[in-house]
Amino acid sequence: MTDFATLMSGYRRFRATGWRHSRQRWAELAQSQSPKVMVIACSDSRVDPATIFDSSPGEMFVVRNVANLVPPFELSAGRHGVSAALEFAVTQLEVPEIVVMGHGGCGGCHAALTQDFRDARPGEGGFIARWIDMLDDARAKVVSAHGDDQNSAAIRAMEHEAIKVSLANLRTFPCIRAREAEGQITLHGAYFAIDDGLLHILDEESGAFEQAV
Repeated sequence: MTDFATLMSGYRRFRATGWRHSRQRWAELAQSQSPKVMVIACSDSRVDPATIFDSSPGEMFVVRNVANLVPPFELSAGRHGVSAALEFAVTQLEVPEIVVMGHGGCGGCHAALTQDFRDARPGEGGFIARWIDMLDDARAKVVSAHGDDQNSAAIRAMEHEAIKVSLANLRTFPCIRAREAEGQITLHGAYFAIDDGLLHILDEESGAFEQAV
């Protein structure tokens, strides 16, 4: 298992190989960044976007959180980490594409379906419950289609719905809505199945996820 000492060993390998062999690239990145895509992914340790898309530093602007969720545009008091990252990526970096990537075996989506943390206090699951309640309407849709049993089909449907919820919430942001209408930004939904390593892309017109080729 990786611990801090293992991380430091990895850092030393990076300095000796990855950084040293790409010093010009790192010098350029030290001056500025110009990623062409923003990826909103889950914090799950198994689904690192840089690994899945085999990308290099500077290529993706990444935000990760529980269940790869985007909250709707709102002006209420509080800390808006995802909203701030979106605002920066869209209005400052002017990324032309945003990808919401969900995945199989998502603990946040499973909790949304089972409502395990519904009555928990902050620090004991309450923050999780408050975050994933963004999926309450999606949960109702999944339960209507699959019943209350937390079977594999229901869980995967919940994981798919989380991606769709985030895409819908992205479109509540005026800066995104206006740019999408003008063809300046494109939104994508993707789903990574950990067990077989396959990526599926959402066809928003049909609502289905199709295996990437």
